[in-house]
Amino acid sequence: MAGWKDGSVQEKYRLVVVGGGGVGKSALTIQFIQSYFVTDYDPTIEDSYTKQCVIDERAARLDSKCTLLNKYDQTKCISHVLIALLLYLRNFKKSLFCLLFCVCVCACALCARSLVLDTAGQEEFGAMREQYMRTGEGFLLVFSVTDRGSFEEIYKFQRQILRVKDRDEFPMILVGNKADLELQRQVTQEEGQQLARQLKVTYMEASAKIRMNVDQAFHELVRVIRKFQEQECPPSPEPTRKEKDKSGCHCVIV
Repeated sequence: MAGWKDGSVQEKYRLVVVGGGGVGKSALTIQFIQSYFVTDYDPTIEDSYTKQCVIDERAARLDSKCTLLNKYDQTKCISHVLIALLLYLRNFKKSLFCLLFCVCVCACALCARSLVLDTAGQEEFGAMREQYMRTGEGFLLVFSVTDRGSFEEIYKFQRQILRVKDRDEFPMILVGNKADLELQRQVTQEEGQQLARQLKVTYMEASAKIRMNVDQAFHELVRVIRKFQEQECPPSPEPTRKEKDKSGCHCVIV
């Protein structure tokens, strides 16, 4: 725990946003932290954000980590880096430029191929995923209501978190993002609620674009974490007046 400038106690929570590629994890997180909607999709392997807020009249600092778990996003990110490096070296060394050009072509081809590959493997990022799962105190399981594939991936993410935590239950909530795109919906609200019941978590639909249920999702996760931690480590009972009298006055006379 830390403290505010006014001296009140501040609780600290480590939140992790997980889900498939393109479901709006970064958009949700940035909308919550900065009240800004990101219009350009720029895949990254990992981003971290911090926000101080008051939830149910209790001060809290939220350290949020947004991580991509989709092989297409990871490959696309690598190809972007290679292209940027290629453009930078274009005017310097011609031989190196030609070599990187070939590498870029291969990377972009792999990126396009990854669109139809099964994303269940991704062993090259397994250690990184398990590291943030070990340190996370609560998880937002995010899918897009316009992408049934991302919905079907949720169960896999939840099982992986429980395996890493070595627990049967852990603080999580299920979030169906892009709820504003009703005409493109592939997952009904009833299906989301049914999955939430199976996973024994809260479900809510959100939209990073119109800021619908964004704050509510993060705040609800904090409430779930608080309840879980209170059950794990219940507060010590207040000492009775008799016990206080026995303990005496802890004073030192010099």
